[in-house]
Amino acid sequence: MWTRLSRAIQVIHSNGTSTLSFEENFRYAYNMVLFKQGDMLYNGVTQLVVENLNSMAKEQIVPVFPSEAEQDNLQKAQEGERLLKAVRKVWDDHKSNMSKLRDLLGYMDRIYCPANNVPVIYEAGMQLFLKHIIRTTVYPIRHHIITTILRLIDIERNGDVINRSAVRSCVEILMDLKDKRDGPTVYKLDFEPVFLKKSDDYYLAEARRLIDTCDGPTYLAKAERRLDQEKSRTDHYLSSTTTAPLQRILEDRFLVAHLTTVLEMRNSGLAVMIDQRQTEDLARLYRLALRVSNGIPELKRALKDLVSARGRDINALEGGVQDGEDADEDEQPKSKTKGQPRPGGASQSASVALKWVQNMLDLKSTFDHVHQEAFNNNPDVGIALHEAYESVINSNPKAPEYISLFIDDHLKKGVKGKTDAEVDAVLDSTITIFRFVTDKDVFEKYYKSHLAKRLINGRSMSDDAERNMLSKLKVECGFQFTQKMEGMFHDMKISNDTMNAYRQYLSKTENPVIDLSVMVLTSTFWPMAMAPSPCNFPAQMTEACKSFERFYLARHSGRKLTWQPSYGTADVRVSFKTKKHELNVATYALIILLLFENLPDGEQVSYEDLKMATLIPEIDLKRHLQSLACAKWKILKKHPPSRDVAEDDTFSFNHDFTAPLMRIKISTVASRVENADERQETKDRVDEERKHQTEACIVRVMKDRKKLGHNELVNEVTRQLATRFSPSPSLIKKRIEALIEREYLERADDRKSYIYLA
Repeated sequence: MWTRLSRAIQVIHSNGTSTLSFEENFRYAYNMVLFKQGDMLYNGVTQLVVENLNSMAKEQIVPVFPSEAEQDNLQKAQEGERLLKAVRKVWDDHKSNMSKLRDLLGYMDRIYCPANNVPVIYEAGMQLFLKHIIRTTVYPIRHHIITTILRLIDIERNGDVINRSAVRSCVEILMDLKDKRDGPTVYKLDFEPVFLKKSDDYYLAEARRLIDTCDGPTYLAKAERRLDQEKSRTDHYLSSTTTAPLQRILEDRFLVAHLTTVLEMRNSGLAVMIDQRQTEDLARLYRLALRVSNGIPELKRALKDLVSARGRDINALEGGVQDGEDADEDEQPKSKTKGQPRPGGASQSASVALKWVQNMLDLKSTFDHVHQEAFNNNPDVGIALHEAYESVINSNPKAPEYISLFIDDHLKKGVKGKTDAEVDAVLDSTITIFRFVTDKDVFEKYYKSHLAKRLINGRSMSDDAERNMLSKLKVECGFQFTQKMEGMFHDMKISNDTMNAYRQYLSKTENPVIDLSVMVLTSTFWPMAMAPSPCNFPAQMTEACKSFERFYLARHSGRKLTWQPSYGTADVRVSFKTKKHELNVATYALIILLLFENLPDGEQVSYEDLKMATLIPEIDLKRHLQSLACAKWKILKKHPPSRDVAEDDTFSFNHDFTAPLMRIKISTVASRVENADERQETKDRVDEERKHQTEACIVRVMKDRKKLGHNELVNEVTRQLATRFSPSPSLIKKRIEALIEREYLERADDRKSYIYLA
């Protein structure tokens, strides 16, 4: 039986199955197992399979081994393709033969193999193929297969075309074969480690070469292209299990090793890509950074460093200008000559403030655009940018003042070239800068001061714009922040109503010589000092003031009016030799001019006489004399001419004054940056208010909690005051000590907590 069956198996190996009888040969195998000749059958079949495999290896695979001679890529690819096709043909023939043998020896597989703990014939055939073809010791077939596949991959990596299906067909063989039934595949054991090592060496060298020869965007593009190519390679003709380790190799070599270098490239790194709005390249950078653990942290660091560096440059440009000096916005002489004032320091310093805010807005807009369009609004990147903006803005101690000046500039009347919608958009963007300011109480001081000047001088663009800005501030900081500012608007409305009633009152009585317009301000709402002024009003002004006082106090008993001429303005018609002019001047300037009303032509009044007659504070007196005698419009003559006022100077009325304009505005003080003394005074006032606010917050917290530990109290006070300023732990500790001394609090027995004393 075995002799006949063995001849049939040999015929199967020679592809001559059409002459065989399946039933006859199946019965031969069946009988051999049935009559206890299973060992002969099993061993005989495996021996025939081995002989056939050795024959196919020798006749079909060995003759197509690649040549070791130097060849070009095309020849290498062709030789490799022939080898892989030959191996695949042997594999396909062997699988076909083993399928036929499996059908023929089905009874042996069911009865003999389980009983003797040997693999069924098909599985035995796969093991024999692995042993006598792939891992044969007679011929270096495994070496040639792996070397050929790696060579073809290298050829494709270098830009040439290969037969992917040939590689795939051979890789499938390695993926189908296993050492053990449940063990790893031959692909995993024999090919993948070698392939990964080869790939690591290849991309280590390529990454070093590219980083030395390419600019940043080009390097990133090539790195991403390589990642895509290797993904395509593993998807098409390698195993999907190779994708992850291979991608990690590329990420390590291209990104982990060189990402920082790319970000910091001088002429093509992150800074240049942002400046040139290379959104596509930045998006690629972000995609690649997401792939590695150090990618987003490095990107965050680079962005923070870049924002900080540019912020420092903006602050450095601002730092080159000195603190503001008193000047008039209309007083900008073209050249320095005797008798003319210096160019307006206030206008210059105010323009620096406006430029600083605009530069900060542009900086934030640039990086926000990158964050949104290229970095997909990544929250981690957003936090890093937020921290950088906050650090940069608060590194400039003048930031609250500058932001207030910027808003003031856009809310004034006469803003040219911008519609209401455009102004509102600018204010919205300014609020985004304001959010980063930690000393919001300092901003409040400046904003109230600038708002007061706009309201008093009638310079607001519109009430709607002002109230819109207040609503934005209320949303950011709460009702308490804007309460007094809203009180200022209420005062202005009540003042208008009061003046309408006063005009009706005057229609029934004798009118004063001077047409008076009064704003009645509640002292607790407005930021100015409301101390009584020692100024001596001329008789005409005194008569007008007393008229209003009689009217107002008759309507409001128990109130006290304190006149503040330093904040007022006046329209006065002045006759000169050639023509009359209408002058808009400050109230102090009007008081000075009225002293020259009836003087003979050419008569001079000394500075000391002016000082004694008006009792105007000396600083204000000199300032308004400068605006009248030393500025562009010289209503008075100063003797001797110079740009500063001295105590031994004398003044006379300039009857020869001429000007092309009928109406002239004199000495409208521009909003300006504070000088060092004023800033220190503001700082002292803010520090004093912070003490009271901190104490009030401590008392509120302790009244609610009754007993609280030191750290918990500090944290809670810091949290509640964060909308106004960031109190330091030392400030909170000092205020706690002060409250203990005043018996609002006491220390608990553990000395680590405090108890509220009702």
